[in-house]
Amino acid sequence: MNLTEDMSLLSLLTGASVPVQVVMGILLLVSFVSWWYIFIKVFTIRRAEREVEEFEQDFWRGGDLNKLFEGISASRTKPQGMASIFEAGFKEFARLKRQGGLELSDITESARRAMRAAYNREIDDLDSHLPFLASVGSVSPYIGLFGTVWGIMNAFRGLANMAQATLAHVAPGIAEALIATAIGLFAAIPAVIAYNRFATSVDRLAVRYESFMEEFTNILQRNKS
Repeated sequence: MNLTEDMSLLSLLTGASVPVQVVMGILLLVSFVSWWYIFIKVFTIRRAEREVEEFEQDFWRGGDLNKLFEGISASRTKPQGMASIFEAGFKEFARLKRQGGLELSDITESARRAMRAAYNREIDDLDSHLPFLASVGSVSPYIGLFGTVWGIMNAFRGLANMAQATLAHVAPGIAEALIATAIGLFAAIPAVIAYNRFATSVDRLAVRYESFMEEFTNILQRNKS
């Protein structure tokens, strides 16, 4: 389509009514924030998956758990993911074993609760920003539709003052209104795709964390020393 100067994208954006411009501005801001969160989550989840692989290799290598715990505790960086869960459980287990006077089942149950608390913190970190992406994906099309409806209402209301209405008179108003819907979809589609992808990745990590907690609890229950 060959657009005249008055029908250019920039002219439609700047010539839109104030409510439609506000809707467009909100959608563009929301889209920018959602893309920022998408990039953050990409690196966060990739790092979490890499750390799980590295920790599982070290853990199932069959070395001394005390040395593994000391290595994690002595690290300059705070342990994250599966390493954080292991540290919380082993620390609680070792502390209660040193106290003495407790049944092994009570000690392992306390270690399980410590791991569960660490697990919840890790999942909360992985889930951060996902509700925002879900909200953007579900709400943005409706916000854009509101701008479209408002713009079309203004376009047809302007025809009331014209003796003879033509497509050339109503086309700019309808075009600027439809841009709001397009921007709403531009904000919503990436957010929906990213949310589904990240939610699936977080669920997979959660399963691996829970499986490790069960396996590590069984190892602690067999620890008689």
